[in-house]
Amino acid sequence: MSGETGVGETGRGPAFWAGATITCTYLAMVLVAWLWTPHDPTAIDIAHKLEGPGAQHWFGTDQLGRDVLSMIMAGARNTVGVALLSVLIGAAVGIPLGLLAAAQRGIGEELIMRGNDLLFAFPALLLAILITAALGPGAVNAVIAIGVFNIPVFARVVRGGSLNLWSRDYTLAARVAGKGRTRISLEHILPNLATLLIVQATIQFSLGVIAEAGLSYVGLGAQPPTPSWGRMLNEAQSLTALDPALALFPGGAVVLLVLGLNLLGDGLGRRRGV
Repeated sequence: MSGETGVGETGRGPAFWAGATITCTYLAMVLVAWLWTPHDPTAIDIAHKLEGPGAQHWFGTDQLGRDVLSMIMAGARNTVGVALLSVLIGAAVGIPLGLLAAAQRGIGEELIMRGNDLLFAFPALLLAILITAALGPGAVNAVIAIGVFNIPVFARVVRGGSLNLWSRDYTLAARVAGKGRTRISLEHILPNLATLLIVQATIQFSLGVIAEAGLSYVGLGAQPPTPSWGRMLNEAQSLTALDPALALFPGGAVVLLVLGLNLLGDGLGRRRGV
């Protein structure tokens, strides 16, 4: 009984550590990729195209002779960067909106939440495609598109958590002490939502990875010659019969990172009872 309780309270079970290890490994790969890759990920070498894994090219080469491992590393830099920035945009706008909706109530809350409902009427990836199609393809526009969908997610999570906290004794005591709603939101409400927001951020991070890969797959994400996991999958689909590894490596990279982030988020949630 005590062992089960320990895992539930700390969240440090095997799944949590697996998620943390996977996530940290990807982050380390991103940092390394900024400084070094085994080969130039954009260098074309037709003479060595479609080579299998070997000592020179650990993951082999693609149809243009580019080193697949180097492209995976550079693609991680792009995918993780887009997903992370989109989460930061969603949090930077959505958290204040959620706090405002819970603190002010009335017509202000209704306007904010109905605006959220309007965005939620569109599936996340479809909304991202619509925005990037309107703004044009590219990594920057992909960040904006995915970040826009993250805004109502954070706003709704913060509002829901804040409404419960506004009825707590320490919040009522702060109001009696003469603190305004803005000060209470910043000093008492937001700190108590920190764990919930961290868990939600890991979930949105994983969804951002999927969305970025989807946008790149249809040509609306990072543009050539910048490597991208989604575009690698798109280019590999017609070569699956010749070299299945061309799709396996970028597809596995997406799946493994999403799995790691979800395991990490689930572990953090269990640790704090979220």
